[in-house]
Amino acid sequence: MKSAKIVGMFLSVLMFLVGIAFAASWPDTVMNKVNEIHELEKAKKEMPPSLEGIPNISGDKAYELWKSKKAIFLDNRIKTQYDTEKIPGAEWFFCDDLIKQGPSMADRLDKNKEYVLYCNGIKCWRSPSVAVMLHSLGFKVHWYREGLPDWKKRGYPTE
Repeated sequence: MKSAKIVGMFLSVLMFLVGIAFAASWPDTVMNKVNEIHELEKAKKEMPPSLEGIPNISGDKAYELWKSKKAIFLDNRIKTQYDTEKIPGAEWFFCDDLIKQGPSMADRLDKNKEYVLYCNGIKCWRSPSVAVMLHSLGFKVHWYREGLPDWKKRGYPTE
């Protein structure tokens, strides 16, 4: 009898944990797109020139959005890169954490605001992946495909 209670409690806890894991996961359609993008980087290929439903913006447009403060810039690179140099005012929003933590990580963002996503340029998989994930949640995102290398090449400020 005692072992039946233990097994029952174990199964209840297991079901609860499975429920949490399932709730935190991304839909297969989203993860399939993210995996396709990541495979391009592994093959040392450029990211696609566009993403379905997500505006790909030029350096001039990114600068205009930054200067006018009409969008929040999210740096999707690794933390050491972000800490070393970034677009002024950009917030760190790490792609790998968004994948692992699931949609709830985006709860700190405001769906009424616009976001510009960037990383290390045309061969970096992180910003297009974040764009796909946030877009799937209904956020208004702009993908700056050329990213920080282009920003610097144009002589725009960094910090």
